Amino acid sequence: MSPSRVAIVTCATYERAEVDAAVARGFALLGGASRFARTGERILLKPNLLVASAPDSAVTTHPAVFSAVARELAATGASLVWGDSPGFGGTLGAGKRAGVAAVADELGIPVADFGHGREVSFPEGALIKRFTIAEGALAADGIVSLPKLKTHALTRMTGAIKNQFGCIPGMLKGEFHTRMPDVTRFSRMLVDLNRFLRPHLFVMDAIVAMEGNGPRGGDPRHVGVLLFSEDPVAIDALGCRIMALDPALVETIVEGERLGLGSASDIEVVGDELPVLTDYRVNRAPASTTRGLGSSLGKRLLAPRPFIVHERCTRCGTCVAVCPVEPKAVDFPEGEKSRVPEHDYGRCIRCYCCQEMCPERAIEVKTPLLGRLIRR
Repeated sequence: MSPSRVAIVTCATYERAEVDAAVARGFALLGGASRFARTGERILLKPNLLVASAPDSAVTTHPAVFSAVARELAATGASLVWGDSPGFGGTLGAGKRAGVAAVADELGIPVADFGHGREVSFPEGALIKRFTIAEGALAADGIVSLPKLKTHALTRMTGAIKNQFGCIPGMLKGEFHTRMPDVTRFSRMLVDLNRFLRPHLFVMDAIVAMEGNGPRGGDPRHVGVLLFSEDPVAIDALGCRIMALDPALVETIVEGERLGLGSASDIEVVGDELPVLTDYRVNRAPASTTRGLGSSLGKRLLAPRPFIVHERCTRCGTCVAVCPVEPKAVDFPEGEKSRVPEHDYGRCIRCYCCQEMCPERAIEVKTPLLGRLIRR
């Protein structure tokens, strides 16, 4: 088999002319937009719209990237739609805040149905044999995925593979966290989801990425590149190299290569040089992000866990609302909504949904002392 090709294109800013030129070059390096969309095909543009956030927060795919990719694909004669199922809130609300909806309206691209889903069979799945997929994704002839390069508490980094999780509608995403709290099984599920959906192309927005307490509460980090590939494993592996993160520590990449989704080891890089940022703030610890989940004692003493920084908490209740566990693993003490929510670490499954969705960056992840000592 030939190596997986990834195009790296330098793009220093989100100025329209610069992004347009970079995207056009990226498509050209892979053989042109007509390789990924044809006249009359219905192509879904799938940005990362984790939650309603402004473009400069680095939480979502930037509208300039969305616009440039959309116009390249529209020139092929394909019929475009766009959509995503955010972790909290609705598609249109997140799209408007992120600036994507305005661009889509300007280009005449309708929003797809990501509020309703349909169960589909996937007998080839290594772990998951049936998925409920958003109608908008199922109705498309192909998907072009537009991930954002960010850090992530559970999977260490989020990029091409994890972006398809938004094709599962609404709160059904939380059920997967409950059913498979350990990172390996969760990653295997994401790989199965990608094997079912098979996006035609991935264009990763790493012009300004996110480091630290991602995927929502971290800090923007200028990287200055766009990455293009048909292989989500390869593009995520190169995303790791940007972060100076060993791809072998990222279970989505490990499981993706093992299950034949793509390659992390046989990659042909074309275009520009890949930046490597050795001071990128990301979890490089060798221990699993869900270590110790085999027992309640292990969870309490070893596993990394979310904690609330009281000074930042506004008591909005988002963490309580998104916690997939019943009874809740994080809740207001004695039902008093004037108080800061508290975690019950015996119930907590370490899905980090609370940390991921906190609008105030008030939830961080830390490893208990014994876990840190063993990790050394």
